[in-house]
Amino acid sequence: MTGNELATAYLDLVRRNGDRPSALLGPIAEVKELEAFFKGRYLPCPMFLTAPEHAQLTQDLTNLRSALVSLPDRLFGGDLAAFARAVGMTEPQADMAARGRAAEVTRFARADVLAVPGGFKVVEFNMGSALGGLDIAELARAMVRHPTLAGFAADHGLEFTDTRVEVLHTMFAETGVAQDTDPFVAIVDSPGSFAGLGEYLQRAAETWDEKYGIRAGACHLGDLEYRDGAVWLRGQRVDVVYRTFILENLVTRPHEIEVMAPLMAAAERGEVRVFTPLDAEAFASKNALAMVADGANRALFTPEEQVSLGRLLPWTRILADGEATLETGETVDLVEYALKNRGDLVLKPTLMHGGIGVVLGSDPHVTQEYWEQQIRQSLDGTFTVQRLIRPEPDYFPTEDGELDPYTVMWGVFTVTRGYGGMFGRATRNTGSTTGVISMATGAMAVACLHATR
Repeated sequence: MTGNELATAYLDLVRRNGDRPSALLGPIAEVKELEAFFKGRYLPCPMFLTAPEHAQLTQDLTNLRSALVSLPDRLFGGDLAAFARAVGMTEPQADMAARGRAAEVTRFARADVLAVPGGFKVVEFNMGSALGGLDIAELARAMVRHPTLAGFAADHGLEFTDTRVEVLHTMFAETGVAQDTDPFVAIVDSPGSFAGLGEYLQRAAETWDEKYGIRAGACHLGDLEYRDGAVWLRGQRVDVVYRTFILENLVTRPHEIEVMAPLMAAAERGEVRVFTPLDAEAFASKNALAMVADGANRALFTPEEQVSLGRLLPWTRILADGEATLETGETVDLVEYALKNRGDLVLKPTLMHGGIGVVLGSDPHVTQEYWEQQIRQSLDGTFTVQRLIRPEPDYFPTEDGELDPYTVMWGVFTVTRGYGGMFGRATRNTGSTTGVISMATGAMAVACLHATR
């Protein structure tokens, strides 16, 4: 049985039981941090992974991560700053990434994947503590209280992984700070982003305290103080900074380096630990994904990595003048090929997030003239072109007993203990106007259960 077959069986059970989708969600409105982030946008059925699918996907993502984090050594002689510039970072960004380098690149990541017949394709590989969707297990926890899903899960050996628990374990493991020493953790965003995310981050801090006994507070970079050889927040000495600010901000808000640099200097002096270090963002760039997807680099990787890369990655290239090799082995002029194959390609800025700046050539609003304009002005090495993945739709029940088709982006978390849970975002096929699947564009949240046998 596959995950798709599990989903079909569950939908059939829901239909036979006459369950209303609104009831299947359970008491989700009671979960304050989930509501603060998702604002009531949930789909009433989970996604499913069988045990073999779960094991294969976890191992493939582990191999993809190892290939990505090896790029500075394999292509740039160990020079992280050179690698950062090659993936499209500005000099200030590259400097911050290099200054924030840890002994080992974080294992906390989220691969955004689309399900295709026989497996999955990774369209982005995000790394670092600024990832969204960490509270998604609360949706699964609420849903499995419903007897229909509870019975189905018991019959098929299904369970969910609590991503938030796994992330907190990873934070302590990677910073070397022991939880039993009663550390204080500051959840820190940038000043420009905190206005929108502050409520959610504060609720997250409250949850860490109430559920896990971790003292925490939320703030932005400008709220931190530096004195007496330590970092302080509202009179509390900070042991760990849980970073939600991103290097992307240094392009859109370059003045924020003035509040970012003091924290990185304090971390360099050993006055505070930062989770996750800023070097993670270089490895999470779309250019880095293009480097490991490029067949010209494939021989650099281990046989196990090569198999996983071949299974996971769609054709992806850094957009620039010159030649590129297609999946067939044919060599083409990359720009000319991109101009002529609009409907099969996606144009992406290498370091933006949340679908910002992404152009799908298949979008009915994207004319050939507009596509050519976008391609020609994106040849500076800070954009990629990627083969468009067309997944089969997933179906979710409506209150009137029908099934609506959605396209689901599976966000698969990896952590120090391996698999870290799944966060789905889904866009209704008949309602999508751009093809971009993002919470910022109105996507719905989906939970995930995986089989243990």
